[in-house]
Amino acid sequence: MTGASKNSIKSKAAGDRSQANAVDAVFKAYPQPAKTRLLALRRLILATAKATRGVGRIEEALKWGQPSYLTTETKSGSTVRIDHVAGKQYALCFHCQTDLVATFRELYPDKWSYGGNRCIVLNAGDKIDEAALRHCIALALTYHLNKRNTRVSSSRTRRGA
Repeated sequence: MTGASKNSIKSKAAGDRSQANAVDAVFKAYPQPAKTRLLALRRLILATAKATRGVGRIEEALKWGQPSYLTTETKSGSTVRIDHVAGKQYALCFHCQTDLVATFRELYPDKWSYGGNRCIVLNAGDKIDEAALRHCIALALTYHLNKRNTRVSSSRTRRGA
């Protein structure tokens, strides 16, 4: 895999090598400068996963033809997908039935463009606020973990009342 850390991506069995090759082929096919930005985004996702408690190793796969990052080991988060959108734009995509994009929009209303309830849209020529983007990625990678923790804390509060 192009520039991927072996510690942060789930090891691929021999039968899964074709999946890894398919992901690499998608990255190779992206036009410049989106390709450079998408590879940087990939590194940011993997670094964020490694630095975020509870996420565990990330599985990189293709979903809907897009490089996707799944928390299959811990099931802590929602899948994060990345893709070239149009021209010099690229996007981080999230499951549309979560409230992730609404949360990002609330936290960072003027930081980026948003594609409905599905994605953050970035322009390849713009300087990216890496800290803010890392925060959004961490929220996605811990989405289910945070939901579980909220339910546990709510039930404890009700029992203690």
